[in-house]
Amino acid sequence: MWIQILLITAIVVLAVFMMRRTGADSHLAIRRLLMALFVVAAVLSVLFPQWLSWLAQLVGVGRGTDLVLYGLIVMFLAFVYTQYRRNVVLQRQLTLLARKIALLEATQEEKGDRAR
Repeated sequence: MWIQILLITAIVVLAVFMMRRTGADSHLAIRRLLMALFVVAAVLSVLFPQWLSWLAQLVGVGRGTDLVLYGLIVMFLAFVYTQYRRNVVLQRQLTLLARKIALLEATQEEKGDRAR
């Protein structure tokens, strides 16, 4: 019983932490809805582990823990992909910013040379 309370508490705390506002709130409603569904599924899985085993056998997986593992693998790959795309965008922005700074500094140096 105490492990269930500990797991549910951890799930809820992590969900609240992940749903807090960030600078990029463009998909906040979708993220909150998906997180709420995940929390409900996680809490039900902790309270009723036989439900997870039933679901796993329904989709053709042997055990509920295997189903959780496969789901985590898919989520991990999705996370890696989104982080890669975000990194590409940030690198592009950084390159453009560095170019603008270099052009500004070159223009200021050129103006300084003319003033002399």
